[in-house]
Amino acid sequence: KTEPRRTLARQAEMQSEVRRRGRSPSPARPGAKPEASSGGSAKAEAKETVAKATVAELEPDKLSPMEEFFQCVLGPLLLLFPAPILCIVLSFITCSPAVTTPTLSGAYAYILKHGVGGFFADAFRYCGIGSFNAWVFLFVFNFAAVLVYHWPGAVKYGPLTPTGHKPAYMDNGIAHCVIYTFMFVGGSLLGWYDLGILYDVFGPTIGALNFFGLLFCGFLYVKGMYYPCTADSGSSGHGLIFDYYWGMELYPRLFGVDVKKFVNCRFSMTFWMLAGVSFTYRSYTMHKQLDPAILYSTLSQFIYLFKFFVWEMGYMRSIDIIVDRAGFYETWGCLVWVPCVYTLHTRILVRSPSGYSWPVATAIFAVGVAGVLLNFWADSQRMMFREKDGKCKIWGKEPKFIKASYSALNKETGQIETHQSLLLACGWWGVARHFQYAFELTAAWSWGLLGVGTKNGVLPLFYAVFLTILLFDRAKRDEKKCLKKYGKYYEEYMQIVKYKIIPYVY
Repeated sequence: KTEPRRTLARQAEMQSEVRRRGRSPSPARPGAKPEASSGGSAKAEAKETVAKATVAELEPDKLSPMEEFFQCVLGPLLLLFPAPILCIVLSFITCSPAVTTPTLSGAYAYILKHGVGGFFADAFRYCGIGSFNAWVFLFVFNFAAVLVYHWPGAVKYGPLTPTGHKPAYMDNGIAHCVIYTFMFVGGSLLGWYDLGILYDVFGPTIGALNFFGLLFCGFLYVKGMYYPCTADSGSSGHGLIFDYYWGMELYPRLFGVDVKKFVNCRFSMTFWMLAGVSFTYRSYTMHKQLDPAILYSTLSQFIYLFKFFVWEMGYMRSIDIIVDRAGFYETWGCLVWVPCVYTLHTRILVRSPSGYSWPVATAIFAVGVAGVLLNFWADSQRMMFREKDGKCKIWGKEPKFIKASYSALNKETGQIETHQSLLLACGWWGVARHFQYAFELTAAWSWGLLGVGTKNGVLPLFYAVFLTILLFDRAKRDEKKCLKKYGKYYEEYMQIVKYKIIPYVY
């Protein structure tokens, strides 16, 4: 009778210790020393085992005081304050009829007339913290997404974390994409709302999302600190600012719903996908003719996002999910930044058509779709290789790969166990270690060029510039994580696949 109690107590203590030490592979506090225990050798061994679990992948980065200030204080502050303001400003410029044209020149003309203070005051007044219609729209939009979230599908798993957690997901992304699209268009055909609703309430919607997103990140901070769902949680040790920015928990869940999957995929990606449809319709009703640029931009992005939902389980195994915690950077970014910035180039075309001829727009569209399809080919190639455990052919040949070992904690036994991953080093993944990013950037720049048109200036390129910086930084962070996790095996992989993103260049 006493042995089960000892086992449960030992497991509970190990979980408490891991949770206390739990952290992201991003900059974090120095590892804490195991505390002394008078509960016997078994408990001491369990604590020692847990402590060893942090040596490899969870070993904290060594930062100088200057590096810590820039990475953990100044850097987050430069995003925490300007980013929400920028989203309000971009929404005002692109959607408010008070700004003559949805361009930088239109914003400049407005500032000359009303002053900088008047410009910002009017922008915040336009978006506010949402309107009644915006809040109702968001409630219905997310309620419908929750209903589809539980659609039946095969259960698939994310990578094992160093603390022994293996997240499970329902693989129903395609069903969500198809059903939700039909629901959105069908509701419009039934007369429940106008198909251009996403454009009509866009400014107040961003205001509502901004307000909710900042509060929700605060809620996630408290939840991750005191009520985490897994041991992959806890303070980074760099203070309140960084913890709010980076997040406290890797895999939070609320009422059975995975927060990251819902916010990142079922809300933000769905909003982006349907925004183009709504914007195209509003452009047509506004100008009484179809602009080829906005049509092709919407179609190309819809294909890209349909591809995303086909590949959703691959995304759930990407750095966004397995490294980035649910904080301002990840969660606010998907709630506000994605709807605002990722739709910017298309939204500008609603009030300011491109002026492109059909042949020119078609040529840009063809390049973008090629990037989308090649990106999908690369992503699906690796996902198939992983799911078949290397027992497949890549480009008609036996795959070339490296068997990489890594360690993780078995949370049931408290023992360190060795696991194995296969690092694909052929096909697209033999050209460059992150070659899929080159294809994704090709698509992004094509959307930006469609938005530029003949008169819209450089503002439609903002998303493409941002994504370029983001993906180059993501490649760097991903490799840092892999080197920490796989060590010499990843170094061997880097010797075989020499280039990071662009062959012979970078």
